[in-house]
Amino acid sequence: MYREWAPDDRVTGRVTCAWTSEASSATTKLVVPDGCVDLVWGPRGVHVAGPDTGPKPVTMTPDERYVGVRFRCGSAGEVFGVPLTDLRDLRVPLSELGPLTGLSALDALIARAGDRSPRAVAATMQRTLAVRLRSVPDPDPAAPVIARSLLAGRSVAEVAWDLGFGERQFLRRTSQIFGYGPKVLQRVVRFQRALKLARNGMPASEVAATSGYADQSHMANEVRRLAGVPLGRLVAPSGDRPAA
Repeated sequence: MYREWAPDDRVTGRVTCAWTSEASSATTKLVVPDGCVDLVWGPRGVHVAGPDTGPKPVTMTPDERYVGVRFRCGSAGEVFGVPLTDLRDLRVPLSELGPLTGLSALDALIARAGDRSPRAVAATMQRTLAVRLRSVPDPDPAAPVIARSLLAGRSVAEVAWDLGFGERQFLRRTSQIFGYGPKVLQRVVRFQRALKLARNGMPASEVAATSGYADQSHMANEVRRLAGVPLGRLVAPSGDRPAA
């Protein structure tokens, strides 16, 4: 079962939610690209789930649990001390990222805590993250503008022009902010919009048109490229977002 809730006030500017994913029986769940980066605690400690460009199956054993904090799209910035492109499509133990002010002791803090409930673990993660956020720059202010513009259907060239960037500069800036270039970001945000509309009950033909796909076939192909399964599989109850 997957659940999420609003973040603590101290991190709400950069975090979109806290979440937990638990398994009552052996199962394989699917993580699909959403443009976000997650800080995750699980059976093997704390790790960072980088920005994905394709599906990531997660095998879970009975009673296994993950707890996470999800950054807003484009808001992870320099929090983890490495370029986001170095985290793309990866799950990296926090301990492998070197000394990070505020974050390095997170594994030990959770291990010492008496309460291992999802909300208690998430609260510890967010308190620790808040310390780290005070020592790193704010997110790039261009991030929400880029994501909204691409989601609205503007072309990469149009968005670059609107922001006054050359093609190479825009590619470099977008990669720094999101972990991948603008064309991949456009595909991801369009896919996420389609997924949200489909989960709200909109027919597939309308989802394709509303989300900016050329037609339903185009949407079906793109969904399979990004998620590895048809849209209907993701909309089903078992297709909710699992551990990152």
